[in-house]
Amino acid sequence: MTTVTQMKCACEACLCIVSLEQAIHKDGKHYCSEACANGHPNGENCGHSGCEC
Repeated sequence: MTTVTQMKCACEACLCIVSLEQAIHKDGKHYCSEACANGHPNGENCGHSGCEC
């Protein structure tokens, strides 16, 4: 049996791979940051280098 420990952030524009332990869980999805989890309300990005979501 294989256990998934990481997955892509649920934000479509985001390129980040997030650890399920450290992810922000919202509505059954996993996000890399509060900005992604909240849908970028003020246009802020996730803050991770190399990602322009």
